[in-house]
Amino acid sequence: MNDNPLSFLIEIIFDLFLMVVLLRIWLQLVRADFYNPFSQAIVKITTPALAPFRRIIPGWGGFDFASLILAIIVVMVKYLLIALIIGAAFDIPMLLIISLKSLVHQAFNLLFWVMLIRAILSFVSQGFSPIESLLHQMTEPLLAPIRRVIPPIGGLDLSMLVLLIGLQMLMKTVQWAFPGLL
Repeated sequence: MNDNPLSFLIEIIFDLFLMVVLLRIWLQLVRADFYNPFSQAIVKITTPALAPFRRIIPGWGGFDFASLILAIIVVMVKYLLIALIIGAAFDIPMLLIISLKSLVHQAFNLLFWVMLIRAILSFVSQGFSPIESLLHQMTEPLLAPIRRVIPPIGGLDLSMLVLLIGLQMLMKTVQWAFPGLL
C-alpha cells in the first residue's frame, strides 16, 4: 500500500466522484424522482463530465451506457494518475482489469452503505426527508421481492437484513470464484 499523500488525495477525490456517477446510474435504473433535491445535486455534479459522452454514446433499453463508460474512465484515470505519481509501471490491459475490479467493488460498497443508511434512518427519522424518500425509491426494488418471500414478522421487517446478508454472500462468491477480483 502506498503512503503518498498525493495518491491518497487523488484516490479520495476520484472515489467520491465515482460514487456520485454510480448513484446516477442507479437512480436512472430505478427511475427515481428526478425532482428530488438529492437527485438534482447528483445530476448537476455529473452532467459536466457526462455531457461529452452522451453525444457519442447512446443509451439502450433504458440503460445509460454513457454513465457506465464515464465510471470506467474515472477509475482508469485514478489508477493511471496514482501509477504516475508513485512511478509504477502499468499497461493498458492490466489498467482495464484493475479498473473493472475497482468498479465492481465500489458498486458493492455503494449498495451496502445505501442499505445501511436507509436502515439507520428508519430508526431515527422524524418524518418526511427527501433523502429518505430517494433511498426508499432506490432500495425498494431490491427489498420488495424479499418481502414477498419473508413478510414482516411481528412488525419487524427482515428484508433489509436478508439483502445485506445476500450481498455479503454474493461478494464472497465473487471473491471465491475470481480470486483477487474484489
